[in-house]
Amino acid sequence: MEPSRDHPLFGGAFSATLPAGAQDVSDLRPVPDNQEVFCHRGTEQSLILELLELQDHVRGERAARFHFEDVGGVQGAEEAGPGQVESVRPLPLDALALQGCSEAWLLTGHQRVAKEHEEP
Repeated sequence: MEPSRDHPLFGGAFSATLPAGAQDVSDLRPVPDNQEVFCHRGTEQSLILELLELQDHVRGERAARFHFEDVGGVQGAEEAGPGQVESVRPLPLDALALQGCSEAWLLTGHQRVAKEHEEP
């Protein structure tokens, strides 16, 4: 079995540890510049990392939820509206490589989105 591996994201600005079997979708088709997309053939699950624009009208945990719901709504996600949030937690700023952040949040959740021409 293939081990998990570190993979550079967004031209090396970030990195992530990907699970075994994750394939970079940009090797198969074009992916927008603000996204990194990985898929797993065996499970047909996808992992999408997306850079989002700052929204001045929401802050903190509300901002994380706003973006999660916005992305889910645009994609037509189902299951309790635009998705199911499992947790939202602040990230310690001293653990971030990105300098100058006043806050950082990690939202973990699930969204069920149908692929093109499929039922969710």
